[in-house]
Amino acid sequence: MGLFSKKGPSGFSSTSTAEEVTQGIDATGLTVIVTGASSGIGMETMRVLVLRGAHVVMAVRNKDAGTNVKEALLKEIPDAKIDVMELDLSSLASVRKFAEDYIALGLPLNILINNAGVMASPFKLSQDNIELQFATNHLGHFLLTDLLLDTMKSTSRESNIEGRIVNLSSLGHQYSYREGIRFDAINDESKYSKYYAYGQSKLANILHAKELNRRLKEEGVEITANAVHPGAILTNLMRYDNFLHSVMKVLRPFITKSIPQGAATTCFVALNPQVKGVSGEYFVDCNVAKPSSQAKDADLATKLWDFSLTLTNVK
Repeated sequence: MGLFSKKGPSGFSSTSTAEEVTQGIDATGLTVIVTGASSGIGMETMRVLVLRGAHVVMAVRNKDAGTNVKEALLKEIPDAKIDVMELDLSSLASVRKFAEDYIALGLPLNILINNAGVMASPFKLSQDNIELQFATNHLGHFLLTDLLLDTMKSTSRESNIEGRIVNLSSLGHQYSYREGIRFDAINDESKYSKYYAYGQSKLANILHAKELNRRLKEEGVEITANAVHPGAILTNLMRYDNFLHSVMKVLRPFITKSIPQGAATTCFVALNPQVKGVSGEYFVDCNVAKPSSQAKDADLATKLWDFSLTLTNVK
């Protein structure tokens, strides 16, 4: 990545690591939820936030795997504040149970990092009969955010600290279906493309953050919502595509990031004071970037919001 490591206005670049972009930041007193925190960039994001003093709740599909990660990290950081809770984002019932359990604990919530996802999976319907990539990458996070938003609002008011919501999107959002979001054909297997469907879900992540930002500003709530592209990273996200994984291995020295580099933009947007008050943006390499024209479409964002409310039966 050395050829593409020019620093942007933030002072950071594609080669910056999560530790570097949070150097000197004290996150003591902050409570953070990280989805998909038991592997890949989610795990590194969680580790660095804990290192900076945050209390991190790992929202993971496999609780045993999450517990193993927690125990390993406690050996490195003995005073780390970590909780592990089960969450399957492809199941709306699981999302609701997670939110209910979290609220019942009475914990505050300063930062929500919607990190977990699947990529280029074969056609499959979720437990709620919704195409798996859209269900996991967008809809589960949409519902999770909605159910925890009141907790974030009260935390922000009581602590006088800005809340932050970070959606992990991807450069892949530029390669969605022609119409962007296929509202009338979300579950149509005959027209399914695993790559376009992935792009669609990542486009949805940006549109979600954009519409959420608009609504939060209308309410005058001190919570920001942004989307990030972590970069090309070899993680188990690519487990459904052996060919792409092989290509990425060959090109690794030129286009891929390490996991610590891949977690940098997430940690930057979650913690860095440079991002205070910045909302509704799309970040690449720790700098504000321009997403696709569809990702900037306010009408599409509103339509997706309404569509998501219908699918999740949120009143």
